[in-house]
Parts: sequence; structure tokens; C-alpha cells
Amino acid sequence: MEPSVVGGQAVDAYRKALATAASAAAYAVMARGMGRELLPPELRAAARWAASALSARLGARRRERRTLVVRSQQAGGAGGREDNLLFDAARTYLASRLDPRAMRRLGLTLARARDGDGGAGWRRVLFLEPGDSTVDVFEGVPFSWACVEAPSCGGGKKKARKGEPGTGGDCDFVLELSFDAEHTDVAMDRYVPFVMGAAEEVEQRDRELKICMNEGRVWYRVSHHHPATFDTLAMDPELKRSIVADLDLFASRRDHYRRIGKAWKRGYLLHGPPGTGKSSLVAAMANHLRYDLFDLDLSHVSMNNSLQWLLVGMSNRSILVIEDIDCCCDAMSREDGMAPARTRDSGGDDEIGNGTASDSEAPLPPAKSKIKPKSKNDQGPAAEGGITLSGLLNFIDGLWSTSGEERIIVFTTNYKDRLDPALLRPGRMDMHVHMGYCGWEAFRTLARNYFLVDDHPLFPEIQALLAEVEVAPAAVSEMLLRSDDAGVALRGLKEFLEGKKQQQAVPGAMQLREEEADAGKA
Repeated sequence: MEPSVVGGQAVDAYRKALATAASAAAYAVMARGMGRELLPPELRAAARWAASALSARLGARRRERRTLVVRSQQAGGAGGREDNLLFDAARTYLASRLDPRAMRRLGLTLARARDGDGGAGWRRVLFLEPGDSTVDVFEGVPFSWACVEAPSCGGGKKKARKGEPGTGGDCDFVLELSFDAEHTDVAMDRYVPFVMGAAEEVEQRDRELKICMNEGRVWYRVSHHHPATFDTLAMDPELKRSIVADLDLFASRRDHYRRIGKAWKRGYLLHGPPGTGKSSLVAAMANHLRYDLFDLDLSHVSMNNSLQWLLVGMSNRSILVIEDIDCCCDAMSREDGMAPARTRDSGGDDEIGNGTASDSEAPLPPAKSKIKPKSKNDQGPAAEGGITLSGLLNFIDGLWSTSGEERIIVFTTNYKDRLDPALLRPGRMDMHVHMGYCGWEAFRTLARNYFLVDDHPLFPEIQALLAEVEVAPAAVSEMLLRSDDAGVALRGLKEFLEGKKQQQAVPGAMQLREEEADAGKA
């Protein structure tokens, strides 16, 4: 074949290729225009995302990555070293997220711990070993965590903190957080704060609770293992739900309290006859929120300023309890020194109740006062010594009450009417909870707790008796404790309630006869 013929064929093929490419480009432009007109924006965005993902998978372009190195310590002032809070938080957070079924290699330690009932147990802690990694997804963005031996590892051992698991080796290590560069703002502004907050919640949930008692200006702490929960409390179910909802709302409103300019605290007044579960409710509140309890005994406090020192010594996320406040303060009016009338509780708009009967009409016992009411002529605690009512009020919601946050104050009393109204106003005691006598729903909770039964042939008779008899949940619990057999215990309770009914009927009959005699004389 002659060279001219071959050259002509090549030119023709080149022209055809150009024509085909031009036609394809024209069709592509036309298709793009039609797509813009016919396809919705959501579908076009999905197509662009698919094309971008395919391009990235085929290696068309390599994404730029960022890596944050999180060390256990950092250089501090005066040549010292300071602990890195993010390092500890990241380890706590990852321990709660690691799945041993999904990872080839993990570190594992067991630490001694107490279970919810105070018994000895074990706490399992998972962690990354040097050379291992895991991926955590936050808001659809993958973040890679890796445990890496520190470059300064020269055979020296890392000093583990108390209760902190080892790393499986003798070298110090760091954590590396890697992500795509385009997600830098997400990592710094949202993911890192999220890790800190999640770790704080895990530590709060797993830590051992404390109950603290005062001696002078000092708190003494012991482990708190009270088993009471809202599931086991013998209370009206609706009342329990309202208290739990109020507690949860309080615990979640940090920003709300800061925005409105109020101290992050809340007060609860638990009042009602003895044996109705006021102390158990306080323990259930502490277990629900995972707050420490500070049981303040005012008889061990001699001056108003001692209250301030005790307040400063309290930790955040805690519950301050003053039990039987009516026995610690005679609640005399600061205006005229007269005590309020001691009548039965009449309720109010800010009060919610429990049970079916009102407080007992028995005469009130004399108050054991450690607190002196502050009159107009009182010049302060230095005049006579002791705690004044004014000092207690300032302790509850004065300037010193803002020395901490996320605190709950609980007063318990058998006689609400004995208390000074200044103690009861909103801002001091925000929620008033009436703990009444044992009702039907409270009894059902007790029966379920003790015998795991929801029904029994004796239930109808017991329900009818509870509607007529005033009996505290503590008395019902005592009768149920007398036998492990549900039938025997319930028969004993039925006989006990029948005896109480007869006892309560005798004074009523005598009063009725006296009224009839008085009417006959008239």
C-alpha cells in the first residue's frame, strides 16, 4: 500500500474521531441542560455526591488529612507538667465505645468495684493497645482514633494514675485523632467537646457515690450504697413520674440557668407523717442523678459563718439534706416572734401529694430548737451565739449559695405548718411533695418488691381496708417482712389493717356519742 493511501486513511479516522467527540460533547451539553430543567435539585445533588464518591474510590484525587496528637501530659508552668484532660476523657469515652466482637485486638483490665447493692464486684475496662485503632462516627463524619507509642519511649515506664489501666507495655503512648481536612471545624468545635461531655457522663454514672456528714466546719465522707430507686419506692406512680421529670429537667438546664442569671440549684420540701418514705425518696433522688449526699446536722453547727464554710466544702452535683427541719428550727416569725398556727396541711398550688389520707391529727411534739429566730433587735449571731433563721435563709439562697452549681437542697419535715413561710417560698423550696399514707398503688409496689406478685386473692380485701385505714408504708413493709410466703404475709397484713380499722373506729364512735349527748342537752 502506498504511503499516500495510508496517510489519507489516518486523516479520515482522525476526522471521524473529532466528529464523534464533538457529537458526544454536544449531547452531553444538551443532556446537562435537560437535567437542569427536568431533574429536581435533590436528585442532582445525589448524582454529584455519587460521582464524587466514585472518583475518590478510583483514586482520582487523594483527600487531605489532619491528625491531632493527644498526649497524657503537657508542659506546665515553672517547668512542671500538667495532665491533659482530653487524654483521660478520650480513654474513658473510647472504653465505652469499643466493641470486643468487632475488633481483632483490645486491652482489658478488671478493677475492683461495688455493685448497686454495695457488694464487692468487678469493673471491666477496655482500651486500645499501642498499634491499634478504631473508627468513631459523629454526625456522619468518620473519626479515626489510634494508639501510638510516643517517640520519647526509651525504656522508661509510664506512671499510671490510680485506677488507670496499664497499656500492656513499658512505653509511654499517645492517642492520635485523624479526620479529613474539610471536617476540621466539626472536629474542633463539636466532636472534641462531645467527647469531653460523654466522658464526664460515663464517669458520673460509674463512680461510687458518697454520703457526707458534718462535724463543725468539716465534711466526712463514706461510701453510699442505699438501694432505693424510683422503681422500688412505694409512692403514687403519677407523683413519681412528676418528680423524675422535674429532676431530669433540672439536670439538663445548665445553659438555661446561666442565660436567665440564676444559680443552678433547686429546692424540694418533703413533708408528711412519719414512715411515709421521705428519706428513701432522698436516696432514690441521689441514685437517679448519681449525686453525692451531704447530710447536714445543724446541731453540730454553732455559728452562721460555719454554714458558709460547709457550703464551700460541698462538691458540685450534690444533694444537701436537712432532715426533720422542724426539729432544728422553731420557725418563729422574725416580725413578732410568734409561731404560726399548727394546723393540718392545707396544700397549695405549688404542692403535689402522695397517698389518700391527710397528715395525722395527733398533737405536735415540742420542737427541739438549735436555731434562734432573728428579731428586729437581733444584732446578729455574735450577740448570743448559735444559728439564726436569717443565717439559714442566706445559706439556702444568699450570695454564698452560688459557690457551686448543679445542687439540690432537700428539707424533710413531719409538720409543714411549723416552718416559717420564708423557708417555703419559691427560690428556696421550689417543689413541695406531700408524702401521704399507704394507698393502693403504693401497696402494689411493695407486694411486687417483696414477693414478685401482681395479683392475689387477698388483694381486693386489702384494697378496701387501705381506703379506710391510715397506715404508713413503713408499717406495711414491716408486716410483709414477717414471712417469705406471700399468702402468710398478706393474711398477717389483712389482720393488722382490720385491727387498725377497729382502733380508729373507737374514737370516732365516742365522739359521735358525745355530739349526740350535747345535742340532746341543747
